[in-house]
Amino acid sequence: MLIAEDLLLLVFDDVEGKPVPGVQNVEYSLAGALLIELAMLGRVDVTTEADEGTAGRLVVRDESPTGRDVLDDALAKLSTKEGRKAKDAIGPLSGKGLSDRLLAGLADRGILRREEGRILKLFPVTRWPAEDSRAEERTRAELDRVLVHGEDPGERTGALIALLTGMGVVKRVVESDDAQLVERRAKEIAEGNWAGEAMRKAVEEMTAAVMVAVFVPTIVTTATT
Repeated sequence: MLIAEDLLLLVFDDVEGKPVPGVQNVEYSLAGALLIELAMLGRVDVTTEADEGTAGRLVVRDESPTGRDVLDDALAKLSTKEGRKAKDAIGPLSGKGLSDRLLAGLADRGILRREEGRILKLFPVTRWPAEDSRAEERTRAELDRVLVHGEDPGERTGALIALLTGMGVVKRVVESDDAQLVERRAKEIAEGNWAGEAMRKAVEEMTAAVMVAVFVPTIVTTATT
């Protein structure tokens, strides 16, 4: 499972097959999840003082295929963004086509079910209810272990928590009698050193870029409504 796929399963209602109420900026978050995953795989990085040029810029370290088409396509796009800040890559990687592609992939593997319908018998709509919830249940159990019971997260779980925190949906996807404690724990993890030393700087930079990309549209939307 990709981090982006885990994120989708968490923020989509299993019965309704659409994002749970209050979820915003899904596309930006999915793009960020791809970016972070590629960093964890050693494909992309941010430059340091040891590299030529300006530090803190996006660089592709390894162009070899990952074995997942959605990641390979993202990697190809990122190769045209080298030398830019990580946050500048979020927009080009996002878009409705990204979530649709990930959802369709989950349906092809029997995790979700594609249901076509119409709103008011006029407007076509696709729903993605759960077909096999085992993958999502494992992810929720891991989040519960970390956020409710206070255990340390692995790198992938840390990345997922950082993304959920940036979206502001932690308490919507993690059940607890103390939602404030869970949110505080999630924020600490999102801001902490959950990545391994070798990739910590890159993942921290990219997570920060995702937070900016997700947070700014939320401010704009709130201010104009």
